[in-house]
Formats: sequence, structure tokens, C-alpha cells
Amino acid sequence: MEETVRRQLLEVLRANSVQEGCARIYIVCNQIGFWRSDETFPAADLVICSSGLPSYRDPLRLGLREQGRHAASPLAGVKVTSWLPNVWSLYEAQREGCDEVVLLNERGEVAECTAANIFCARGGRIFTPPLSSGCLAGITREVVMEIGPSAGLRVEEGMLLPEDLYGADEVFISSTNRSMLNVSEIDGRKIAIPHDPIARKLEKIFNAYVREYVEARAATSR
Repeated sequence: MEETVRRQLLEVLRANSVQEGCARIYIVCNQIGFWRSDETFPAADLVICSSGLPSYRDPLRLGLREQGRHAASPLAGVKVTSWLPNVWSLYEAQREGCDEVVLLNERGEVAECTAANIFCARGGRIFTPPLSSGCLAGITREVVMEIGPSAGLRVEEGMLLPEDLYGADEVFISSTNRSMLNVSEIDGRKIAIPHDPIARKLEKIFNAYVREYVEARAATSR
């Protein structure tokens, strides 16, 4: 399966002439239970699409949405194709002039944004919500937690409330196609951005990590 996905991804990128862009890979299970028909379907469908890199503002203005995540759900932290709750939350935030929105879980804790993980820095320490908050275990989040110590930046999981973000020394988000972006406002409250943001330091070592990762795999595939 891995080699099939790799080969077909390259075909999509070539067909769409993608040089700098994004790709999404979906595996859709066709075991449809109660709604099963007599038609013959493969066990799963592979769907791959590509697009250009998204535009974004830096720093970001974030809205705030209560009950945006359900941490107790069996699907909490699972990346699924049903994006309506995220799309709706983002749509409402953008109508209010925001770029993204902080999603709180049923306990009032910070979970994540609609398409990004969130971090805050206080007293030289960096915190991000734990997976138990209902957030997605983002790849960029995972890499940042792994490589941060190499730059003397330890990233810790910790329960966060909105007040922790409002009083933080710095707040930033991470996502695969946006790397790290600072936040200047949350729910109408101004957030300070330091002269030398931690987000920029993490972005620098993250970019170096990605280059080394790609070069190493390119060398082994020759």
C-alpha cells in the first residue's frame, strides 16, 4: 500500500505540475454497514488531490469557540473527512475578521485550532495542550516536541485554559503548510509578540529538520 500511495501521489503532482504546493491523501473505507448495497466495491478507495500553498496573515487573529471539541468522543484526535464542524467554526470566525479560531473542549480547556495545533510560552517554557484535550496529534506538533530540546527549547504538554493564552509571553500555532505563525489577538484580546519570538527559532530548526529528512529519503530512493 505504501508504494502504491507514493507512486500515485507522484502521478498527481506531475499531472497538476505542482512545484510548491500541498497534497491530501484519503483512504475511504467502503464497508458501509447498514447502507450496504448489492454493488461490488473495493475494500477501500484511495483519493489524492493537490493544491497550491495557502495564503495567510502573520501574525494571526484568533477567535474563540466553546464546545468546539468533544474530548470524550471516541473519534477525538482522529483525522476524518467529515470537516463540517471545523469549516463552520472557521467560517464564523472569519466573518468576525479572524484568521483562525481556538476550539475549547467540553471542559472549557484549550484543544487546538480548526487546522492547527496551538502553543504558548511562559517564563521560557513552552506548552501545548495534551492529546487528552481532544486535539489532533499533528505531525508538525510532534516534530517540534522532538527537536525543540536541540535548541534549548523544551515543549511540554499541559492543560491550558483561555486565561493561560491571554497571559502568555507568546502564542503561536503550527501546521504542516503554515509552519509556525505568531498570534497577535485572541477573542479581541491583544497578545504580545516578543522582539525575538520563540516561534521563529522553532521554525528555523523545523525547516532544517525537513530539509535533512527530504534529502535523506531522496538519497535512498535513487
